Amino acid sequence: MTAPHDRLPAPAFEPAFDVSVDLGALEDHGDTSIGHRRVVPILGGRITGAVEAEILPGGADWQRVRADGTIEIDGRYSARTTSGDLLLLHATGLRTGSPEVLERLGRAEDVDPHSYYFRTTVQIETAAPALAHLQRSLFIAVAQRQANAVHYRAHRVA
Repeated sequence: MTAPHDRLPAPAFEPAFDVSVDLGALEDHGDTSIGHRRVVPILGGRITGAVEAEILPGGADWQRVRADGTIEIDGRYSARTTSGDLLLLHATGLRTGSPEVLERLGRAEDVDPHSYYFRTTVQIETAAPALAHLQRSLFIAVAQRQANAVHYRAHRVA
């Protein structure tokens, strides 16, 4: 006899959009009441794929650094589509790896994205009726950190 959960559909992943985020200089706030806090300003960037948009300056990634070097990602930023609609994006996740790889990333070296784990979920808000479907989907992204940018590909969980 099969259990009811055995009949549930398995999730699938559909490529949705690519994001390139231009980053400002890291602000290290040190050990705060909730842990080691860093803020990375978002200067701009681009979204391509299911939605085409320009990332607007003014967002940031409010990071918390764990004792083992793992970084908790909490990025929030706005974008304007080519038709003028506004989007709010919220990316949360983790970036971690061996101490050696994390040290190289900390020095802004170009590191093979296969050598560390950088995954986020992405939620989108918008008032644009034509883009409302983006608010009714879950997106999982695989990311790469470079010296002054983050690149990620978001997949819609089907």
